[in-house]
Amino acid sequence: MEHLVLTVIAPDRPGLVEALADCVAAQGGNWLESRMAHLAGQFAGILSVEVEPELRNGLVEALQQLAIPGLRILVGEPGQPAAVGAPLVQLDLLGNDRVGIVRDITRALHQVGVNVERLSTETRPAPMSSEVLFHATALLALPADLALETLQAHLETLTDDLMVELKLYRHGHDQH
Repeated sequence: MEHLVLTVIAPDRPGLVEALADCVAAQGGNWLESRMAHLAGQFAGILSVEVEPELRNGLVEALQQLAIPGLRILVGEPGQPAAVGAPLVQLDLLGNDRVGIVRDITRALHQVGVNVERLSTETRPAPMSSEVLFHATALLALPADLALETLQAHLETLTDDLMVELKLYRHGHDQH
């Protein structure tokens, strides 16, 4: 079996995911996993499918010929899987929104060799003021030689500059 990674974007409408799933199944593909969201009126998703090598081109052509106005599909091959056994850490961050906040956080993570496995961000109004809050949750894969405490200390150097609160805890454990 061949694995494909598909990135999909289109104006959001009911039935869009069904049309994609129907096309994948009709072409002999197996939908393995996906992450999808509605963002600013657009549907955006990434999905992994497997297909027999001789059916690959037919699947790709059928997806690209779907009669959905504005649909764009990018087909990629899967990359290297994450290191088996890499410690996973959950990051929760909340603070005042500002330009460059994602850049500054991801730069700090990159400096210590952390890989961002999953990232979800949103902005929302503060409960008692007109300020906008930025909230991020991320699943991080740490290098084998990086202790959670070391990462915490490294990220805490940002908290005053960014005016954020952050919590790190081992993935799958309750946060404390």
